[in-house]
Amino acid sequence: MKTSRLSVALICAFLALGQAAYAAKDQAKDKGENVVLPDVELVDVPTAGILDYYGFQFKTRAYSAGGVLTGLNFGVLERLNLGASMAVDRLIGSETHIKMRRPEIQVKFRFYDGGYYLPSAALGYDGQGYYYQSNHDYVDYGKYLERARGLYLVGSKEIGLPSFVLHGGFNVSDFDENLLFGFLGANYTLEDKVAFMLEFDNLFHGGYPSRTNAGARLYITPYLQLDMAVRELGAHGDFNPGMKRRGERIVQLRYNANF
Repeated sequence: MKTSRLSVALICAFLALGQAAYAAKDQAKDKGENVVLPDVELVDVPTAGILDYYGFQFKTRAYSAGGVLTGLNFGVLERLNLGASMAVDRLIGSETHIKMRRPEIQVKFRFYDGGYYLPSAALGYDGQGYYYQSNHDYVDYGKYLERARGLYLVGSKEIGLPSFVLHGGFNVSDFDENLLFGFLGANYTLEDKVAFMLEFDNLFHGGYPSRTNAGARLYITPYLQLDMAVRELGAHGDFNPGMKRRGERIVQLRYNANF
């Protein structure tokens, strides 16, 4: 019964968001504005894009084993975004042992808008990891098996073809070890209707396996987007003894608006 009520509430909420997005789209068309907003991230990889001042983004991701990750991001200043996210494991389905994970923060400051040769650039922090390990039997008990991005520097630039954008950068996820990781992503947007995304994450350190993620982003309206993606393509090996890495299918909704 609780699951059914939750499903009905979520459907009603997204219908309301969709209706509001269409209304905002019509208003923008009447004003002759370009209403397609920049992407602030791909599947996992961040971009140098930010939300406008007084803008906000709500996102919700359905991930493996009935988990749901939700997040809010705000354009608090002209170049500064602040946000927070929280994961709830086993929320969808009949499982009774639902676990809420601690909220994590996100910050991004875009300090350069780019030029003819140089990419736009942003500095940020993201504390959200994936696959929280709560089993005492494993080495990484109490940690995310896929570490948070932590402190990162990212650049984004359109390369070669119109609407083909390359993103790349470096991050330090754990200040105890101070290991420098790299990430690289690209997206191609077709007529502001659909974008195809490919990214390579967690690069440079063999002890921490790299990840390949791919997906598509449907622009239902300029403000409401649906992502369908596969994470950990071709994954092999173990996170911990007895816990294997495997591909993960995710679905994600994003809604952008302004105050």
